[in-house]
Amino acid sequence: MRHTYSGGMRARYQSGPRRERSSFKHLGHLRNLIPYLKRYRWWFALAIIGLVVHRIGLAFVPDFTGTVIDSLADPDKPPNYFWPAMGIFAVIVVQFIIFVPVRRLLRRIAISVTYDLRKRLFNNIQYQGPAFFNKYNTGDLMSRAVNDVSQVRMFMSFGQLQITTFLITLAIVPPLMFRYSTGLALATLLPLPFVVITGFIITRKIYPYFMERQEAMAEVTSFTQENLTGIRTIQAMAQESQEIKRFRQTASHYTKKAYRASRFLAYMHLTMTTLTAISPLIVLSYGSYLVLQGHIDVGTLPRFLGWLLLLAGSVAHIGWALSLFFSAAAGSERIFQIISHQPEVQDKASLTTKVDIKPSIEINGLSYTYPDATEPAIKDIHVSIKAGHTVAFLGRMASGKSTILKAVVRLVDTPRNTVFVGGQDICDLPIQHLRQEIALVPQYAFLFSASVKENVSYDDVSREDEVVWDATEAASMEETVADLAEGLRTVVGERGVTLSGGQKQRSTLARGLIRDSKVLLLDDVFSSVDTETEERIIRGLNRLRKDKTTILISHRVSTARHADYIYVFDDGKVIESGSHGELVARGGHYADLEAVQSNQDRDQSRRARLIRKLQEAAQPTREDIEQQKFAG
Repeated sequence: MRHTYSGGMRARYQSGPRRERSSFKHLGHLRNLIPYLKRYRWWFALAIIGLVVHRIGLAFVPDFTGTVIDSLADPDKPPNYFWPAMGIFAVIVVQFIIFVPVRRLLRRIAISVTYDLRKRLFNNIQYQGPAFFNKYNTGDLMSRAVNDVSQVRMFMSFGQLQITTFLITLAIVPPLMFRYSTGLALATLLPLPFVVITGFIITRKIYPYFMERQEAMAEVTSFTQENLTGIRTIQAMAQESQEIKRFRQTASHYTKKAYRASRFLAYMHLTMTTLTAISPLIVLSYGSYLVLQGHIDVGTLPRFLGWLLLLAGSVAHIGWALSLFFSAAAGSERIFQIISHQPEVQDKASLTTKVDIKPSIEINGLSYTYPDATEPAIKDIHVSIKAGHTVAFLGRMASGKSTILKAVVRLVDTPRNTVFVGGQDICDLPIQHLRQEIALVPQYAFLFSASVKENVSYDDVSREDEVVWDATEAASMEETVADLAEGLRTVVGERGVTLSGGQKQRSTLARGLIRDSKVLLLDDVFSSVDTETEERIIRGLNRLRKDKTTILISHRVSTARHADYIYVFDDGKVIESGSHGELVARGGHYADLEAVQSNQDRDQSRRARLIRKLQEAAQPTREDIEQQKFAG
């Protein structure tokens, strides 16, 4: 999204679209934190008791001061300063003993709660499907896990502390004031309700700005993450200056939102501090008048000033505390959008114990449409794969081949009675057990920033080196590993940046082979390797997986011809099936494809026919053109 700002400071920070004002109903999002707080309720109760003792001790200090002044101001009374001084010293010692551990305890609780939140957030993300990751990109999820959780931690550490301190002070100080002078107490407390009301009115407007600020921060995080991931493409296309410009626009958008929130916080702090300053004026003026009239002792004046300092300090921080509440509410709303998101594929297995899965696969009438797609990816697929066979899926891109492999391991949700493994409906099998028994090597190779050994033996890093070497040899990767500086211990960098595309693809193939699973699904893992290397890999597959089931996706006839059986896909449907010899003899789509890829001069007519089909598929029909005109 592009953002443009011009016209000076005032024009840059004009209000955006009107949003719903914040209110206490937005604080309802904080209710989601209650189960996490309950885990530490006894520690939290201990912290509250400590705060109560702390505030009671502070409330005695003004009384001690007033006692000293009264004894010195009245010649009929003996001077009394030693024991009040000892009392103040005792309060200081108690504060030091209590307050520091209480603050540390509250912060530990806050850290523990946010730790639990991050774990829950990360755990739930692990089980989400394609629709979820289409809606929430990586940068947005990172922002929620870092920035929004940090807002909750600030609320837990400081927001609750300030509100609790205010409530305790409000329960202790006014009764002490009324004990010495009802009139002065009423006059002193008169401005405080206006301070609280003003703070609430200002705070009501701030929730949308906190939400917009955190969403803008998510945009910055998303942009940065995507930019750094694609840095080599950016440099290869000489687009550094363009990306810097785009980042400046995104960062300026965040600055705008952050400025709005900071501006309201500054207004709130200034307003509440100004209103709070009225109370000392009342105490000094009206209190002095009462002293001169003989209605109160002179020591009552410093008592009220000390108590007012306690109360006013708590009230002055109410605005900041409320801002933390609303900021945490905005963060909590964003966090629990992810935590409460239900995975697309629900594990409703009827079998609670692990069963021995036989390596045969039956697909009966499977159709699947991706979320938000207008056309189904696969339509009424019927496939039968015997145990121990190697089967190839051949076809153009986006013809539904990868979707079938995802359906077999339930990366997409399949209807019941459509996919069977070893005679068992996969909907009845626990998802984790199913994926442990069936190894899928995805189309796009991904390596972690770890050593070659850790990447190849990702599911069990305790494997011996000999086992890892066998897998790399079967994937025709052993020479590459041997040439690396530290062999299997060589760190390949983020996303395997130090390896070529073919090397990364062979590394992920080795990761699948090392599992020695009964069923191995290979999603176009030969696309980045040459024909000679492909032949070596296929020989290794035939050697290692002689009695096991293998399904491989390819665009090459040279790959598919080694399979026991071949399914040819087009437009989400199976259009041909059979062995290599049967399909060539049949003279259909597979035979045409074989003629083109083998470049046989004697089959020029087949090559021309296939190219004509591809051109016709690429050309829009008259109906398509008319529909585009109507839509445009």
